[in-house]
Amino acid sequence: MRLVFAGTPEPAVPSLRALLASEEHEVVAVVTRPDAQAGRGRRVVRSPIGALADEHGIEVLTPPKASDPAFLARLAELAPDACPVVAYGALLPQAALDIPVHGWVNLHFSLLPAWRGAAPVQAAIRAGDEITGASTFRIVKELDAGPVYGVITEQIAAGDTAGELLGRLAESGAKLLVSTMDGIADGTLRAVEQTGDGVSYAPKVTVEDARVSFADPAAAVDRQIRAVSPEPGAWAEFRGERLKLGAVTVVDEPGPPPGELVVERKRVLVGTASKPVRLGEVQAQGKKRMAATDWARGTRIEQGERLQ
Repeated sequence: MRLVFAGTPEPAVPSLRALLASEEHEVVAVVTRPDAQAGRGRRVVRSPIGALADEHGIEVLTPPKASDPAFLARLAELAPDACPVVAYGALLPQAALDIPVHGWVNLHFSLLPAWRGAAPVQAAIRAGDEITGASTFRIVKELDAGPVYGVITEQIAAGDTAGELLGRLAESGAKLLVSTMDGIADGTLRAVEQTGDGVSYAPKVTVEDARVSFADPAAAVDRQIRAVSPEPGAWAEFRGERLKLGAVTVVDEPGPPPGELVVERKRVLVGTASKPVRLGEVQAQGKKRMAATDWARGTRIEQGERLQ
């Protein structure tokens, strides 16, 4: 099939690579978010998908909006049979959805209808799910509600961060997306409508969502930190400044009140609503990331001080 691939960030790269390697399909163009400023120097850079397309000499379309008339006209000229999508990051109007013969087929990193929305991996970890996965479905107007072509499952390990889990799903999901394109092309695959049961939503994670509440039980604190790692990164407030938090370990012993710090020679504990957690690495404002014990020694924490 003739394909126009839509995607933007790094997790979309394995899918585009897999489709480029397929002998059954031809990627004639990619659609990605416009070049944006990044890094300390605020240089304008191509998205990971745009950069990969450039390497392969593939046309790159970067409409400010998918409703842009010039983009819609070019998409119609390309006459794609289908448009596979992985984390494109923009809404698609009906005018765009109607152009490819087989529609736009999205790879979504959850077991639909669970965790529709922008941050399904983060939501699954934070909720304490044991199993997640990825789904391919045909995009319709309603958010992530289209009929499903196929699914894969993935176990969530006890220490998984969102970044680690998403990395695995990006690789296994790429295979699912290619097999979905194969099945659509040869007519052996039919999409099945989603049920109305088990629908849940995973909105985009904000910086404020990443602020850790030590008033929650230790297990919830651990899940919250892993769910927002590496982006946007967990944090709490200490002495009026933001302190970034790395992974923590739940300690099976009594602890101080929620948020209160206990500094020992080889560990730094923080109280929660249940058991304490042991801090791993932290990063104070304007400082490098370091072991919590080194930070505590340099900071000279007083008895009774808390992470807010």
